[in-house]
Amino acid sequence: MKRPLLSFAQIWNMSFGFLGIQFGWALQLANVSRIFQTLGADIGDIAILWIAAPVTGLIIQPIIGHMSDHTWTRLGRRRPYFLIGAIFASIGLLIMPNSPALWVAAGMLWILDASINVSMEPFRAFVGDMLPNEQRTKGFAMQSFFIGTGSVIASLLPWILSNWIGIENTAPEGEIPPSLKISFYAGGVVFFGAVLWTVLSTKEYTPEEMDAFEEEEKDKTEGEESASSFDPSPLAAGVFSKHAHWWLIVGIALTFLIVNYSHHEEPLILSIGFIVFGIIQYLTAWLTRQGRTDSGFVEVINDLFKMPKTMRQLAWVQFFSWFGLFSMFLYTTPAVTSHVYGTTDPTSQIYNTGADWVNVMFGTYNGVAALVAFLFAPVAAKIGRKSLHMVNLILGGIGLISMYTVTDPNLLLVSMIGVGFAWASILAIPYAILTGSLPSRKFGIYMGIFNFFIVLPEITASSIYGFLLSTFYNDQAIYVIITGGISLIIAALLVIRVEDKY
Repeated sequence: MKRPLLSFAQIWNMSFGFLGIQFGWALQLANVSRIFQTLGADIGDIAILWIAAPVTGLIIQPIIGHMSDHTWTRLGRRRPYFLIGAIFASIGLLIMPNSPALWVAAGMLWILDASINVSMEPFRAFVGDMLPNEQRTKGFAMQSFFIGTGSVIASLLPWILSNWIGIENTAPEGEIPPSLKISFYAGGVVFFGAVLWTVLSTKEYTPEEMDAFEEEEKDKTEGEESASSFDPSPLAAGVFSKHAHWWLIVGIALTFLIVNYSHHEEPLILSIGFIVFGIIQYLTAWLTRQGRTDSGFVEVINDLFKMPKTMRQLAWVQFFSWFGLFSMFLYTTPAVTSHVYGTTDPTSQIYNTGADWVNVMFGTYNGVAALVAFLFAPVAAKIGRKSLHMVNLILGGIGLISMYTVTDPNLLLVSMIGVGFAWASILAIPYAILTGSLPSRKFGIYMGIFNFFIVLPEITASSIYGFLLSTFYNDQAIYVIITGGISLIIAALLVIRVEDKY
């Protein structure tokens, strides 16, 4: 039994929730660094303050993916998670701009990002559940359209409130401007409303129907899956132990070097991460030897090591793509306000004018993404998804690097055009390629694992940029943006080796 083709309206309804998810996420990405600076954070502290977000995602995404693969309620398989995440994310958006201190804002980022992840992660698997392979590029492109649309409105909202309606965009030292507060309140309403629309308008397939679909697709994925699988036996436990040795050795060595030869503590996050992952593998080996192969923990780690070949290849593309994007997300505000507007004082009018302009920039690249998303399916049919993705990533890299040469704020919008092509592509093409190589019964868990390669580059960026800024970049955030552009071009080159089962 094959999945039926869905109409445009059905794909629209099942994707509409992403409008709200991205509305909230765009407000977070464009404005949290501004909130941190307003509450007293130094430029070198911004990256490490963001560490809560990726660490939360690293934990939440595979857990939610695994749980949603094994869930069935009156609301269905994925929709309960959409709704629960939306409720808590909306509450977080209401509280964030009222943070009385820097530590409160950092904690709220943790809660807000966890809630957004609970809603967002199952949405990726939702496309694989609901659409046949030939419609998945269109499905992910529809998500990109709503991501772009939601981001445009959310990114422009503080600027619109200030410049069109006259709401103040400045406030006394240590206070969040009124225009930003109202934007976050609007985000909470839109997030919940959009997700609720998808929950109420889309019916999921029953477990029996999903089993029938899987039988139809089994021949396409079982060879690759079995070729890379680990056997739940003492042999598998030995493999886990062997991998664990290397992770521990590297982690301990890095920790020694950082503690004894570095004046910066941020990179310790990476070295400790190596050690923790090694310990996790030792625990997995022990559980495997005890016959506990049915536990969700063992399943997640086992699936991480038996990723299909296409997924492993795409993982490197995703890592460098998102490292480039997070460089932009973390440091566009300080880069633009210092490099173009010439100030680092968050209480000044010119700083807040520049920070508002960053919202316009983010709205521009998201607007471009929304406009070009629907072109991807026909263009990919002609030149292939890989070629399309390579071109888009290169355009994004050029866009970020070009910001170094800009002194006129209006020309920054031109730089954002290339970023818009890359953004739309990153949100659609890798997932469309990926779902063709996955067994449908594991869409959720594999999407959660694939999102590691969104989270890991964010952790890397958060861990190293404080060190790079003070040691090599002379506290000039614009060099972080250039680094991000180079990373996008590296990702484009890595697309060459990806196998696309189109």
